[in-house]
Amino acid sequence: MPVQALLKRTSAPAARRFPHWYHRQVCRLLGIRLHIDGHVVAGKPVLLIANHTSWLDIPVLSALAPVSFVAKKEVGGWPGVSALARLQRTVFVDRERKAAVGDTAGEMLERLKSGDALVLFAEGTSSDGNRVLPFKTSLFAAAKPSRATRRGSAGEAEVANADSGILVQTVAIAYTRLHGVPLGRADRHLTGWYGDMDMAPHAWELLKAGPLDVAIKVGTPVLLETFTDRKSLARHAEAQVREALVALLHGIERGTPPATTVRQENDSPPLDASPRSD
Repeated sequence: MPVQALLKRTSAPAARRFPHWYHRQVCRLLGIRLHIDGHVVAGKPVLLIANHTSWLDIPVLSALAPVSFVAKKEVGGWPGVSALARLQRTVFVDRERKAAVGDTAGEMLERLKSGDALVLFAEGTSSDGNRVLPFKTSLFAAAKPSRATRRGSAGEAEVANADSGILVQTVAIAYTRLHGVPLGRADRHLTGWYGDMDMAPHAWELLKAGPLDVAIKVGTPVLLETFTDRKSLARHAEAQVREALVALLHGIERGTPPATTVRQENDSPPLDASPRSD
């Protein structure tokens, strides 16, 4: 935490890369094995739209690529979690105030233009991991604001070029195996953190359960400007994530081994996706 706090003040590129390296080490230590199909485009502004199953999604996606997250404003008030979120340069969204959309859109636009990859959990909450909940189109308002919203906050010239060059990629996450044994529908509550579950007991039970396999499917990049509005963006992303999650879960149930093509950014050594020898 002190290292990242220093990097935030002295080097934006390093502050972007360090959490990626750090969470890769966290996954190694916890025995979390990543099986990745596809890769996040490097060196481009990317909006990643993902399903949300567990608090464990944060280190898993951070190990996938150098990313920051878009989170609801309330997360900024959670003890402990708030500090970690701010260190990873989280963008906070006030979902209760429509007037705040323009400010958040401006912040996201500046971050994307600077080369950041931002992760948006479009379901608005976490699930049990067996399905994708309907995407909330309101959450896309900051990523794809209306012309009226952008005109009021940024001016006509910026409205015309706001989406230029920004890519959209979907990400499906499925927790598939525990100790190498496939997780079925009835067992997936071990990884899912949802409803009124307390985080601390859930984290303790999950972390002591043993080595965990996670399958990740990264979608093909599409230009943000391809979508006419936030609703079309939400429909595209939900369909892509839902299809990918079904494929990942059905592949495990049928005994199909997950993909192990692991792409690491910044010329990092590959993350070993094979079982640990110890």
